[in-house]
Amino acid sequence: MAGRFLATALAVSVALPAAALANEASDKVVSGAIDGFIRPAYGRLVEQTAALGASMDKLCAAPSTDTLEAARKAFSKTTESWSEVEIIRFGPITEQNRLERMLFWPDRKGTGLKQVQAAVADKDETATDAARLGGKSVAMQGLGALEFVLFGTGADDLAGAGAAYRCSYGKAISGNVGKIASDVDAAWRDDKGFAGQWKTPGPDNALYRNATEAVTELLEVYVNGLELVRDVRVNGFLGKEAAADKPKQALYWRSEGTAAALGGNIAGMKALFDASQFGSLLPADSQWIALSIDFEFANAQNAASAVTGPVDAALTDAEKRGKLAYFGVVTSSLSELFGTRLAGALGLTAGFSSLDGD
Repeated sequence: MAGRFLATALAVSVALPAAALANEASDKVVSGAIDGFIRPAYGRLVEQTAALGASMDKLCAAPSTDTLEAARKAFSKTTESWSEVEIIRFGPITEQNRLERMLFWPDRKGTGLKQVQAAVADKDETATDAARLGGKSVAMQGLGALEFVLFGTGADDLAGAGAAYRCSYGKAISGNVGKIASDVDAAWRDDKGFAGQWKTPGPDNALYRNATEAVTELLEVYVNGLELVRDVRVNGFLGKEAAADKPKQALYWRSEGTAAALGGNIAGMKALFDASQFGSLLPADSQWIALSIDFEFANAQNAASAVTGPVDAALTDAEKRGKLAYFGVVTSSLSELFGTRLAGALGLTAGFSSLDGD
């Protein structure tokens, strides 16, 4: 996998003076990542999940074409908001299976889909309570499950009175998603919790013994995030040739949110890069790396924004399919810039990809 290639490529060591890196890491980079990106991004996600919950309440109370459309729009806004912050795949989101509970993906064997379909068909009443739902299979309680409820087979029935159970189940999912977002948001805002540990590395810190380890955590957001976007998200449905495309393997294909999610992932990485001022750690003769990263982020976002409409239709459009292929090329370029160039210039070495073996 590309992760193994990156792990090899990252074994570069051209170190800056340790004291300089320590000062920059503690005073600017990690604090900038937390205060300038993670906390605001989770704040927006909390607001959006609350709006989603309110829209589900209205849909269930007064089912109609208009309230269904409003709920669907709120769902799409939520997935876009989540896509920006889901690149932070460490810390509070990893506790209590929150990451998988928020979004169970990929579901290569369709196990999760079958569980969701069974809940709808059997009208499992225990799945209509957000608290009880949170203790069930991770595949039944997150954004993937809610997408099926709102956009999958039979979803149009939500506009009438005949889908009360389905709506109640969707309402419980939205409540569960909202609680996960709120819990993670609160954890990140607690300076005595994980955020404090990341901000203050030291010999007595169980997670980060020094600033190099703390900054390496930030580097791995990009190393692992770009691999996820390219190898799991894009290459999961985009074949080497059109005949090998698998549009129904694309994330959010039912809600036509595939490209928006890819763009959201890149937008989150760009916002994190800016807020942390990661590039400012580079010596003067390596500043071109930061400029190149900015350039490629813009290219990736432009490519993703050019892919509109259903993903199956986009794949039959030569121009849009070409944009998706180009998006993959750009993410590979970004991987090289972060994993080899930036890492080498800062004397950082990232560990093996978290996606190895997937």
